[in-house]
Amino acid sequence: MNLIAQHPYIKVEKKVEGLSQVVIEIDRVIYLYQDKVVTQHREFPIQIVRDFSFREIANEGGMLYLHSTRGVFAYTVKTSPEAFISAYKSHFK
Repeated sequence: MNLIAQHPYIKVEKKVEGLSQVVIEIDRVIYLYQDKVVTQHREFPIQIVRDFSFREIANEGGMLYLHSTRGVFAYTVKTSPEAFISAYKSHFK
């Protein structure tokens, strides 16, 4: 299992405490291996991964999309994942 690339993403949780809402960002990492893509709670065999794409949001990061035969999965990123996407495309496209 050789690691090809990795990129940080965040999970945003909102909690209500009293009369205020608190936003909590949890740091996570998406890993690209020769045979799979792994996130905190999901594992995608590389055979079902079709592509990755990125949509920037107001120069403050954006959304990394994993396109698979099981659907599209979105991950919030604070920095551009272009190196991660390029690594995927150079190895699997």
